[in-house]
Amino acid sequence: MPNSNAKLHSNHRGGQEASRRELVSRSLQSAQHCLENQDFGTAYAHYLLVLNLAPELKTTVKETFQFTLFKWAEELDSLARIQDLFNCYEQALELYPNDEVICNSMGEHLFRMGFRDEAAGYFHKAVKLNPDFADAKENFYRVANWLVERWHFIMLNDAKRNLTYLRAIENAVHSGSKSVLDIGTGTGILGMFAKKAGASFVYACELSKTMYELARDVVAANNMEREIKLLHLKSLDMEIPKHIPERVSLVVTETVDAGLFGEGIVESLIHAWEHLLLQPK
Repeated sequence: MPNSNAKLHSNHRGGQEASRRELVSRSLQSAQHCLENQDFGTAYAHYLLVLNLAPELKTTVKETFQFTLFKWAEELDSLARIQDLFNCYEQALELYPNDEVICNSMGEHLFRMGFRDEAAGYFHKAVKLNPDFADAKENFYRVANWLVERWHFIMLNDAKRNLTYLRAIENAVHSGSKSVLDIGTGTGILGMFAKKAGASFVYACELSKTMYELARDVVAANNMEREIKLLHLKSLDMEIPKHIPERVSLVVTETVDAGLFGEGIVESLIHAWEHLLLQPK
C-alpha cells in the first residue's frame, strides 16, 4: 500500500510538471504572436507568467522581455497611465533586480516626468552594476548637473574656507568632542574632517538622494565607509537611539546659503541642540 501511494504522488508530480511545461510553452508562443502583432501589453503579461512559472528561463528570454517591457512602457506613457508604467517596472525589477538596462530605462522615465532625484538613484544603480554602461553614465551626469547646485563646486574648491572648517573641527575634537554629527553632509567633507581629526564616532545626514549617494562614493573612495555612518534623512527627523545611539558632543553643518536662513538652518540647529547634542553641565 505505501508503494502504491508513493507511485500516485510521483505520477501527480509528473503530471503537474508536464502541465507547467505545456503552459510555459503555450505562453511563449502567445507572447511571440503578440509581439508580431505589436500587442505589447498582452505580450508583457505572457512573459510575466512565463518568468514566474519558469524562472530558469530568465537568461534565455531576458532581451526579448526587455524589448517588450520598453515598448509597453512607451504605450503606457503615451496614454498617461503612469501608475501602470511604474508597476510594470517594479515587476520587472523584482524579476531582474540587478539589470542595469532596466534600471536605466526606469530612470529615464522618471527624469522625463520631473522626478529627478529618484531618476538619479536608478541611474546611479545602473552605473554601479555596470561601470562601462555609457548610456547610464551619461544620464547620471546629466541629472547630477540638475541636482548638484553650482555652489557645491565653488565651496569644494575654496581652499581657504575648507582649511578654516578643518582647523575649527580639529580644535573642537582635540578639546574633547569625540562624537560628531554632520548635518546636510553634501559630499561628506566635514564628516571626513572630523574623522581625520580623531573623532571616535561620526554621523552624517543628507536629505537629497543624489547627494547622499555621492557622499557614499566619496567616503568609500577615502576608505571611511566603516567609520562614518551616513543617513539618507532630514536632520529634523533624526531620533535617538533609532538613528544614532546617543547624543553627540559636536554638530557641524555647512547648510548656510546666500540668504543665511534659506535651507532651514535655524530649525535644524534648534532640533540638534534640543534632541541630538549633549547639553553642557
